[in-house]
Amino acid sequence: MKINAVFQGGGVKAIGLAGAVAETEKRGFRFHHMAGTSSGSIVAALLAAGYTGQELKEIIQATPFTSFLKKTWIHQIHWVGPAVRIFVKKGLYSGEALEEWVRQLLAAKNIRVFGDLEPNRLRIIASDISQGKLMVLPEDISQYGIDPKKFSIAKAIRMSTSIPYFFDPVMLRKRPGARKGEAFRKQFVYVVDGGLLSNFPLWLFDKEEAKGQDKRIPVIGYQLVGQTDHEPRDIKGPISMFQALFGTMMDAHDERYIEDFNQFRTVKIPTMGVQTTQFNISKEKSDELFQSGVRAASKYFDRWSLAVYQKKCEMYAPKILV
Repeated sequence: MKINAVFQGGGVKAIGLAGAVAETEKRGFRFHHMAGTSSGSIVAALLAAGYTGQELKEIIQATPFTSFLKKTWIHQIHWVGPAVRIFVKKGLYSGEALEEWVRQLLAAKNIRVFGDLEPNRLRIIASDISQGKLMVLPEDISQYGIDPKKFSIAKAIRMSTSIPYFFDPVMLRKRPGARKGEAFRKQFVYVVDGGLLSNFPLWLFDKEEAKGQDKRIPVIGYQLVGQTDHEPRDIKGPISMFQALFGTMMDAHDERYIEDFNQFRTVKIPTMGVQTTQFNISKEKSDELFQSGVRAASKYFDRWSLAVYQKKCEMYAPKILV
């Protein structure tokens, strides 16, 4: 059976999403259209490219996430260095290593740009902080004069995963047709983590249903939720301070209340105390989080039926399709 899926962002906690995906596939469901924010966009993109949940687990666990935090000579200047880099680059780390990692994984499946996928197969959420608006990629990239079909999926993921001040924002320059008459400085926009504006974009598929598209295909959201131990973060300097600051910012999404009318279509995955920017997560903790995703999906689908899903969609339609 086909389902459309929405994956919430949560940094390294995405291994929990992989566990839920693996269990979903085991139950005989096939992912049709997918959307994601931040690390959820990575899961969505790799699924869209043809990877399985089990392959996601192997990829994530084989990847040393600390390799995405490439330090340069300026980081070695105690206290001052990180501050200087943030002032100049607007982030502690570039984000290029993560983008290249994603690019290589997609290329292995002969996927590079959105045009390599079926229309609407993948949507990624990012935040344009220059113009103060949410971006749904690839379609919204056309507003900047860029062809959505030719836009790099890896670049879109880098945008969606750029935690403010932690990773550099992605700077776009509008193409000639989209910047006509604008001052030079206004031709550039900065794009950061989609989680700032919509970390769990279930609404995206609701809009399609309102237009009569994919009306018969269930929408399932995969959300990373609480169960943090609230232990004090060890802050030793500017870098660890920003890890704590923006880890807290992103983790706040995990604690939020999910409205009643979204409960019936949300797989809630306990995050076992793992923090968004805990890039040095151990193999044991990673396994634990993967199994948390498996259990969460198993519990959800044990009680799920298409008839009940459709009935609740009708019951909550006025709220869902606003």
